[in-house]
Amino acid sequence: MTKFAWQSAGLTSRGLVRKDNQDSFYISTDGRAFVVADGVGGYGGGATASRLAVETVEEGWYQGAALDGQQVESWMRETVTQANRRIIAAAQTDAALENMGTTIVMAVIDKSGNLHVGHAGDSRAVRIRNEEFKMLTIDHSMVMEMHIAGQLTLEQARNNIYKHLITRCLGHDEDVEIDYSQTEFLPGDCIVLASDGLSDEMAEDEINAAVQGCFEAQEVCKKLMDTVLERGARDNTTIVAVVRTPSAIQST
Repeated sequence: MTKFAWQSAGLTSRGLVRKDNQDSFYISTDGRAFVVADGVGGYGGGATASRLAVETVEEGWYQGAALDGQQVESWMRETVTQANRRIIAAAQTDAALENMGTTIVMAVIDKSGNLHVGHAGDSRAVRIRNEEFKMLTIDHSMVMEMHIAGQLTLEQARNNIYKHLITRCLGHDEDVEIDYSQTEFLPGDCIVLASDGLSDEMAEDEINAAVQGCFEAQEVCKKLMDTVLERGARDNTTIVAVVRTPSAIQST
């Protein structure tokens, strides 16, 4: 049986402008499941929504039981459905939490070492392989829809005043679907999950350049977060990094 090894780490910051942190993240103790959630909604609603989403993932994860690809996809979809219902139910019992919601981006490594990604909203998953940067998610946002329709370039979308208007999240509709994909996770690959606080401050080529030569997940998180803070950190920022190593010993 082939053995796989990877390292993972996560960092979150309120930033230098916001009064509170509405982001949440989770790394499973077996190092196979990862999630970042970015809450929306004032008066603490966003923080509550992201926390509920992450708690649902944590409570439902199969600790220590590596799943196959089909099981991972089913688990992701069911978990998001449960989290969505939980957030909606909480909002209905407290007027202060009305209209709260959260983005979510999830990654799971299956028993064959493949990577599975699911998301709703504009929290992203990206892969850096050697010097190649690849987006593993497409933002569910108004400006991304305009870009896909040919109405905005990526640079225009990145600087548009409406870039934070998302078109899909947990907590706002009874039925919410994640976009799901599967990809190889090869030795040397670096996977980054992040809230939009990272993409607000760093372009794709800058993220790519920053992680070159980083072989530790903690180093990846620190280098990216340091840059975000140096540039003003206008929003909450959460970063989870997963780095595949050639070692036969897994660490998290």
